[in-house]
Amino acid sequence: MHDGVASRLAPLVNRILLGEQDGGEPPVRIRAWDGSELGPAGAPTFVVRHRRALRRLLWKPGEIGLVRAYVAGELDIEGDVFAALGAVQRVMRSGDEPIRLSSDDKREIVRTAVMLGAVGPEPKPPAEEFAPGDRASGDHARGGPLGESAAFFARMLGPSLAHGSGQWEQAVDLDDAQRAALDGAAERLGLYPGARMLDLNPGWGTFALHAARHHQVRVVALCRTIEQADHLRDRAAAEGVAERVETRGHDLAEAGDGPYDAIAGLAGVEPADHDAARLHALLAPTGRLLLQQQVRRPGPHQVRRTFTTSYMFPEDAELRPLAEIVAGLEDAGLEVRGVGALREHHARTLRAWAANLERHWAECAELAGPGRARVWLLYLAASALACESGRVGVHEICAIRRDHDGRAGVTLVEGRAVMSR
Repeated sequence: MHDGVASRLAPLVNRILLGEQDGGEPPVRIRAWDGSELGPAGAPTFVVRHRRALRRLLWKPGEIGLVRAYVAGELDIEGDVFAALGAVQRVMRSGDEPIRLSSDDKREIVRTAVMLGAVGPEPKPPAEEFAPGDRASGDHARGGPLGESAAFFARMLGPSLAHGSGQWEQAVDLDDAQRAALDGAAERLGLYPGARMLDLNPGWGTFALHAARHHQVRVVALCRTIEQADHLRDRAAAEGVAERVETRGHDLAEAGDGPYDAIAGLAGVEPADHDAARLHALLAPTGRLLLQQQVRRPGPHQVRRTFTTSYMFPEDAELRPLAEIVAGLEDAGLEVRGVGALREHHARTLRAWAANLERHWAECAELAGPGRARVWLLYLAASALACESGRVGVHEICAIRRDHDGRAGVTLVEGRAVMSR
């Protein structure tokens, strides 16, 4: 049905969401609140359920306006959410930076908005959005990164609750990929019975429990939230390793004086090199550090409010280039022994989590609230697309603290003859 509101929305959608000005048919399908539709059959569909969605885009013609309308349920996506976001990547890269519009564009948009009754004061942001500079607080203080329960994450991440990038080389599904990732991380850390390990970002405790159970390691876990700490202690007791798992507050000052034979930071958001000197001091001589870190491309970077800083990790989400993080670790006296790219693995893991979320949508929406479920789906899809396009990377960094003689412990060359010509 091409008559009705949808046909009138097309010019506005083309200009604000897609950057098109030729008046052609948009590459997504549009369904308006009156049931009218426009766009190619089979394409992902943007469903404009309320005029307020248009008003949000008028006031914030960019990522923030689109996200607010989606989180509030005034704008919906039917079909492949990845394809839908891919079609509007121009908007999803803009943050709170206004889309550049010509004078003709602005006049046409205002004319359309007036005609559709979408003109009015700026709507309040959804309840799920943080105020600028705010950190998770209030009800959010107890749950996952932003208040969700372990039950919610069990549906999204899978029963293991592993929150890092899976290793997909030989994996047939997410469970296989996560098992391989846990085994690989333990091997690169050189874990052994009786070793002491600090987990900087344990999430719901999957790697901490893996180390304690399979490698008889004594673990200190710096839990971000009260609920994560409670959940980890309960799991440790149920698995018979409670005496080897200790939970503490998230601040690195809670780690004590060390020494630790291994320090792990898997799937981190905060660049760990900010506390690199502290990590060096905590490590025992020949102790190993393993970090998985999201990074951005090098070069100039404009700091601005984005979907991620508004809904996910308000103080932690500004990514930095890999070289800066490596340099920070080296400046602290740590020796970087290896750097590996996990970008494709992380993207595939994000897609698997998004599939789980959609598969358990009714339960997840009930557990976390419809708005938070929408936030997570949008975050997973947008992050996967950013990884796949190379705009965001994920790297694993392996480093050691050398001993007093400059040695790194067991290496690949010790005890082997050196060939000479």
